[in-house]
Amino acid sequence: MMSLFLLVAPNVAAQQTARLPRIAVLGPAYRDAFVEGLRQFGYVQGKNIDVEWVGSNERSERFPELAAELVQRKVDVIVAGNNPAVAAAQRATTTIPIVMVIATDPVRLGFVASLARPTGNITGLSMQTPELAGKRLQLLKDVIPNLTRVAVLWDPTEPGRKQLVEEAEVVAAGLGLQIQSFEVRRAADLEGAFTAMVRGHAGAVVVFGSSLLFAQRAKIAELAARNRLPSICTAREWTDAGFVMSYGPSLNDLYRRAPYFIDRILRGAKPADLPVEQPTNFQLAINLKAARTLDLAIPSALLVRADEIIK
Repeated sequence: MMSLFLLVAPNVAAQQTARLPRIAVLGPAYRDAFVEGLRQFGYVQGKNIDVEWVGSNERSERFPELAAELVQRKVDVIVAGNNPAVAAAQRATTTIPIVMVIATDPVRLGFVASLARPTGNITGLSMQTPELAGKRLQLLKDVIPNLTRVAVLWDPTEPGRKQLVEEAEVVAAGLGLQIQSFEVRRAADLEGAFTAMVRGHAGAVVVFGSSLLFAQRAKIAELAARNRLPSICTAREWTDAGFVMSYGPSLNDLYRRAPYFIDRILRGAKPADLPVEQPTNFQLAINLKAARTLDLAIPSALLVRADEIIK
């Protein structure tokens, strides 16, 4: 489902006598992958499309204001990079098409009516994160067979994160694990959260990423190492920052695929008629350097399965 198809771009000569389609990317910026995806569909910045990157400087509370500004400027498509960006864009407009990129469980969050039939002005990609909670917990069990308690670090201000914690609790019970929940609303809360994890005898930590936590991923990795807690999160960017493992879809792949929806919408398709796609390719990354710091032996079976090993 994540494969890309090369289509003929809109007539450039026609674009020269008309305003270029304006695309606003609201949220995290994976520019190289997104530009590559646009190019595969024949779009070139400044030639037959105008792309604007609208970041929040890792402050998700700014998304409502930014989304409202985009609506006032009458952009043609809003590409919403994460849950807060999608939620803000959804509140700002019911008419401008919105393409989700890194969205978790968009049906439960009310972004779309269903994956097959979105019905509104939103479509795009779902990270399928809830279904992956069990996989990440199992990976921790594979590395730490006697694991019994797992800390979950999450940001309650991020839409959808509470549901992920609930999903993890259900899955953990079937694996014989106890989940310990730790909420973080600001960077200053991180030190205290890890102190509490150690006090609660957690044996590892799972992080459900958010705008705040992603910005603090190196700090979180350092705190996990200092407190002797093996760590796992959703994407390679976290492993690069010092996490022991990550498992999930490639964020670059998601941004590379988003232009498919843009192309269809610019050609006249309605978001309601474009089913939401879920990734079929998931990547396991292992940071051996981080594992050695914790005297953690990674089973050879996992190393063979890994898509990337950081030495």
